[in-house]
Amino acid sequence: MNQTSSRYTTIYTESSPNPNSLKYVINYTLVPEGTTFDFPDAELAQRSPLAAELFAKFDFVERVFMMSNFVTVTKQEVASWHDVAGAVKEFLQEYLEAQKPLLTKEIQNEYDKELNKNEPEIDRKIKGILEEYVRPAVESDGGAINFHSYENGTVKVLLQGSCSGCPSSMVTLKAGIENLLKRMLPDQVQEVVAEGI
Repeated sequence: MNQTSSRYTTIYTESSPNPNSLKYVINYTLVPEGTTFDFPDAELAQRSPLAAELFAKFDFVERVFMMSNFVTVTKQEVASWHDVAGAVKEFLQEYLEAQKPLLTKEIQNEYDKELNKNEPEIDRKIKGILEEYVRPAVESDGGAINFHSYENGTVKVLLQGSCSGCPSSMVTLKAGIENLLKRMLPDQVQEVVAEGI
């Protein structure tokens, strides 16, 4: 008798401030803590077998985001979560229970190289503040705001998952994150802008 092993998987959904994004929370960690993997289109999704299959199977999928123990799926406005959320959940459950790969070796190697990179002290300070004060709040909404670069007093961040395209993301960026960084690094940060929205 030939049996394949499967991993016990439970999934529940959480809404987010972005009405087109739904957060699927899994009962175990999918990717290393603190890492984010954002696939804003089908082409970039080829770096993740899971994201690629979501784009291929569901024509309404607009973006796939993975972090910690959740996958945030952003849909096109024409689809209703009422009609499609269950099918996405069922797909994720079957995929994860079958222990299929989440990421390609290429993207895993890029992540490993990023870990070993030397960076300026100001970059480390900004990342630390984002990690401690910002990440928990936006992660609970199914998204992430990650450091992109710092130059001449301007911090550039990437909006990922449900944060990308969210109606309230600019308010969060300017009233929340920019004010926080200006207060904590007053002589170094003048502005925070979103990169690649």
